[in-house]
Amino acid sequence: MSVLSSVTVFNNEEEILKTFLVLLAFIATFTVQASKLDNQLQQHASPYLAMHGNDPIAWQEWNKKTVSRAKKEGKLIFVSSGYFSCHWCHVMQRESFKSIDVAKILNSHFIPVKVDREINAALDSRLIDFVERTQGQAGWPLNVFITPGGYPLVGMTYVPKNNFISILEKITKRWKEEKKQLNDIAVSASDELATAELFPTDKIAAGIGQEYINRFISQAKTMSDDMAGGFGQQNKFPSVPQLTTLLTAYENKPDEELKDFILLTLTKMATQGLNDQLGGGFFRYTVDPNWQVPHFEKMLYDNALLASLYIDAARIFSVKQFDTIARQTLDFLITTFRSEQGAYIASLSAVDDKNVEGGYYLWQLEELKKVLHKDEMALLEVIWQLQGPDDLDGGQHLVEAMTLDEAAKLLKISNSKAEKYFTSAKRKMLEVRNTRHVPRDDKLLAAWNGLTLSAFAKAAKQYNSERYANAAKNIKNYIYNNLWQKNKLLRAVKGDKVLGEGELEDYAYVAQALTDWLEYSENKTDRQWLNDIISQGWTRFYSKQGWLLTENSLLKYREGEAVIADGVLPSASSLLIDVSLKHANKTKDTRLKKKSLAALNVGHLDIVSEPFWYSSQINGLLVYQNSIK
Repeated sequence: MSVLSSVTVFNNEEEILKTFLVLLAFIATFTVQASKLDNQLQQHASPYLAMHGNDPIAWQEWNKKTVSRAKKEGKLIFVSSGYFSCHWCHVMQRESFKSIDVAKILNSHFIPVKVDREINAALDSRLIDFVERTQGQAGWPLNVFITPGGYPLVGMTYVPKNNFISILEKITKRWKEEKKQLNDIAVSASDELATAELFPTDKIAAGIGQEYINRFISQAKTMSDDMAGGFGQQNKFPSVPQLTTLLTAYENKPDEELKDFILLTLTKMATQGLNDQLGGGFFRYTVDPNWQVPHFEKMLYDNALLASLYIDAARIFSVKQFDTIARQTLDFLITTFRSEQGAYIASLSAVDDKNVEGGYYLWQLEELKKVLHKDEMALLEVIWQLQGPDDLDGGQHLVEAMTLDEAAKLLKISNSKAEKYFTSAKRKMLEVRNTRHVPRDDKLLAAWNGLTLSAFAKAAKQYNSERYANAAKNIKNYIYNNLWQKNKLLRAVKGDKVLGEGELEDYAYVAQALTDWLEYSENKTDRQWLNDIISQGWTRFYSKQGWLLTENSLLKYREGEAVIADGVLPSASSLLIDVSLKHANKTKDTRLKKKSLAALNVGHLDIVSEPFWYSSQINGLLVYQNSIK
């Protein structure tokens, strides 16, 4: 067919106009279809993001493309951050993110973004900070509306579906009517929290470490629970950075009151509901002040940090029970968290495969009576107080009510017989529990594996253990061979999928891990690798504006900080400074030492006003000043 024969012949202007309008309609339809958002999370390598892959919401990932689209369309970005083992994240998905009504609003008026907070830790940290400052408290799921320019506007945690729909409708209306005013408010709020340029000196005032540690101890005492241990009177978190600094303070200057509080806290955490009395390993926190009822997720970072804490406490106080808890926790990690690659997975879910929170760990009394001999049952009833109605919806949670020796005395049996019954009962219960299923988040994170390497390296040294040394070496080799690529760290991998670039905490925690490993086994190659990680950490994340949590942040909020506060994880900036000073002393690197001391000598106003939240920086000051006496 010739070109001419394919041309439509129009008989009049009306036919031309009609065809033109049809063509316009076709183009318009095609344009709408081409620009329509689709859910991008199906089959995602992150288990948390993948579980949202079938939501009716058109979830996008947090990246330049998404932010550019928000700018082009003038829409607010709705960022929802959570993680796989989070109970309330599952609840909000079930109630709201599976809802067609919610999806219609989000897909029409917003750019919806789902974030795995374990992959985008820097973004999540900044948004947590924003919500804490504006709402008074924060947690997960974390939901924040961000302007097209990248400025957070308003945020919240879990809200029920009807409330959430109401919030979406109100924000949609206000953004349409007051876009400029709301954008200006978001920009102003972010500017007020911007960190000024730093001009630090490496000349640290004499005695300032001890002054700050005294302030820290004073504030810690006002927040401490003298009856149950720990800090606060509501939810109880392990608060490892603060307890670590208290241990340093006690070791530097013994004090009986401080000792009693640390021993009380560590004992309660080990024997009550925070710790899995049957299989080992710590839960993330308890929902009550007496350490009884946990949220049942188990995180790699908690168990690594707590194992290290108990190792140090056992050494300082010579308490055999703390050695036992440290070993049990590390053994739990080896048997339950270790991957085929030798590195360690991220977490175990709070809900079991039947969607029951804690279902994997809870027991019905009738079930126990069928499994156990009557003498075993009688012993467990007094040790774990297994009488009366279930304390939780899914059954009884195991909490120590008395020690094995106390139970033997009460039941008038020998200690050896009590130990025999206790051992056989736990073996039978574990056999039953191993038939249950708890979902796992099996991605491998650089930062958290760094913390785990530290724990195993310290254990290998303290216990002269080849088993723990091998565990540490396997993690080290995995990070080096798989997460250290072209002179930079990756954030995480799952299978052959890379999940993000390394952030400040990855460099800091891996550097800390190599420092601990080198104290056990000095190796020139590892020493050079440590030097490279430290160098890259400073180059990528430190500037005149202070510390950056990540490179090339798309969020316009607190992009630099003089000193990073402690959270559930220790301050990444403080740890990198600490390992840099140790490395500089070892290698006689005066330039690195000078730079590290200057970064240690900042944030004094923040430290003085809230020393509890800057315990790692205070710990670094104290350790450094003690080392030069």
